[in-house]
Amino acid sequence: MVTILINLWIKNKDDVKNPKVRQQYGMLCGMVGIFLNLMLFLGKFLAGTISHSIAITADAFNNLSDAGSSCVTLVGFKMAGAKPDMGHPFGHGRIEYIAGLIVSGAIILMAFELVQNSVSRIIHPKPVEFQTLTAAILFFSILVKLYMAYYNYRIGRKLDSAAMRATATDSLSDTCATTAVLLAAIVGEIWEVQIDGYCGVLVGIFIFYAGISAARETLNPLLGQAPDEDLVHRIEETVLSHQEICGIHDLLVHDYGPGRLIISLHAEVPAEGNILELHDVVDNVEGELRRNLHCDAVIHMDPVVTEDEHILELKHKVEKLIHDMDDVITMHDFRVVAGPTHTNLIFDVVVPYEYEMSDEDLTEQIQKRACALLGENHYVVIQVDKAYCKQG
Repeated sequence: MVTILINLWIKNKDDVKNPKVRQQYGMLCGMVGIFLNLMLFLGKFLAGTISHSIAITADAFNNLSDAGSSCVTLVGFKMAGAKPDMGHPFGHGRIEYIAGLIVSGAIILMAFELVQNSVSRIIHPKPVEFQTLTAAILFFSILVKLYMAYYNYRIGRKLDSAAMRATATDSLSDTCATTAVLLAAIVGEIWEVQIDGYCGVLVGIFIFYAGISAARETLNPLLGQAPDEDLVHRIEETVLSHQEICGIHDLLVHDYGPGRLIISLHAEVPAEGNILELHDVVDNVEGELRRNLHCDAVIHMDPVVTEDEHILELKHKVEKLIHDMDDVITMHDFRVVAGPTHTNLIFDVVVPYEYEMSDEDLTEQIQKRACALLGENHYVVIQVDKAYCKQG
């Protein structure tokens, strides 16, 4: 059904990097979700009323909250597709993450309510009346929720949408919840054992865990998570495909919502090269990144000496020294400033955030080793950086 609606509703359906196309996907899935969840709510509420089952009734209101979550997703995609303006020059794409976070909050709240009502039913048990109509409604609900989980996950993966993946997780948790409710009704009918409340508690715990997982996925982009390794690799591949660029470092990726990336990096270029020609190369690289990876790039040129044998020899020795200390440490921006009494070796080192040694101790260790290797008239001037992402 959703595939047919996509073909009818969305033009250029494969251009998922286009904010307008993403908006159409999100709004379509949101409207379908609202309709299906309202139908499931009405069916389960009827079944819960007939059978006097707290688990079925709670599951019905879970579907009602899902309809509300679909409304949030719909509004979120609508707002996220708005064009940049003076107040929001980077667009409104992060609203999609906020929408996913709200959906996750609704999942957690519903889990809490379900556990609370189920505990009350355990304390004050009531018999559950099993009927064929009730079983049919629950079984149909399971099939519908499996379908919703499938299409939300498939489209969420296609769009790289945290909000839609959260909705898919919610649908999958609902499937497990309804399955448990159906089994409880069957057990109560066959063996006359009232496990309605206990199943409600187990379902609530499962839904709570699913909500926490979905919240983590939507919260991380808002907090500023490390970029995807594949994206980093593609950026490096694009930049280093130009032979005039010797290397890159200090890559930063700012995520302002799906399809709205702003990156900055330092590109090492030969100090002996023509500055105007190198600047033109960097401009071309920025254009390629914009066209191929849909991200705006700001590139800073770092001149590095490539033809002085003495400096290259010193650089090689220092690189080996640092690598022998710990192979997780990298070095860049190596410069040499020679004076009448001593020589300064100026460079940056990059260490992971979880690195045990302090910046001061690391600097001191490198200084001692450099003096022992190169002589006491050589001093290191080090800037310690943190690795914002894993680079090749």
